[in-house]
Amino acid sequence: MGISKTEGFTSEQNEMSSLFKVLGHPARIAIIQYLMSVDACICGDIVEELPLAQPTVSQHLKELKNAGIIQGTIEGKGICYCVNPQKIQLMSQFLEQVIIKKSNQKTCC
Repeated sequence: MGISKTEGFTSEQNEMSSLFKVLGHPARIAIIQYLMSVDACICGDIVEELPLAQPTVSQHLKELKNAGIIQGTIEGKGICYCVNPQKIQLMSQFLEQVIIKKSNQKTCC
């Protein structure tokens, strides 16, 4: 089996790749949008909003949390989730750089 050549890229490039890869599912985008609209909630709230079963929502939350895009704190029997502003800011800064460079570019190919 081939190996991944991630060691040939900067830590920023690897981090951005990991973050955007996690966002590659519409359910995860929907979860982030919902969390931003309510500031924080428990898993059951998200399950009521999405057309997915609770175990599926939990798996998506796990992926987002492992990437650091969301955070969770235990409250009673549930976990209260919120968006991690530092990771969102990091992604925003990267995208701003891309947009600025593209808008300053005179031509494409």
